[in-house]
Amino acid sequence: MRKLVFISGPILGMEDNQEYRERIAAVCLKLDLEVIDPWLREKLLCKGDEERWWDNVAAEDFIKRDLEDAERCDLMVVYMPRLSAGACMELFYAKLKGKKVIVVSELDCVSPWIVAHSDAVLKDMGELEEHLKRVLKLRYNKYCPKSRDIVGV
Repeated sequence: MRKLVFISGPILGMEDNQEYRERIAAVCLKLDLEVIDPWLREKLLCKGDEERWWDNVAAEDFIKRDLEDAERCDLMVVYMPRLSAGACMELFYAKLKGKKVIVVSELDCVSPWIVAHSDAVLKDMGELEEHLKRVLKLRYNKYCPKSRDIVGV
């Protein structure tokens, strides 16, 4: 069964700058991981000419869907080029639910709250693929210790 990865990151104020999601998804798909990207659903709510599009969305439903997706995932990758209330809440929730959380952030000073609720904080998107390979290999070897060379699930 393929592992499920939730892509988290800032949306509000970055509606026109979501390319990082495609980069993360490409790495995950290369490693045969399934991807949940809430932006694919939420971008339909965002009309580029609307300044406060989120006022037209039922907050409870919006958040409930994201948290349900976070609960279904095996692993969360959080891109944090700047602080984001939504991304921080998603990573906190995922960690409380026992999920693996990997943060990618080039920030000079990452909050201790983010560090404490992450399994890894990477400084560069280029580190993600190798880190995921190590995580997948460790998880696989836990269940199949004689298969050391298999990197995958």
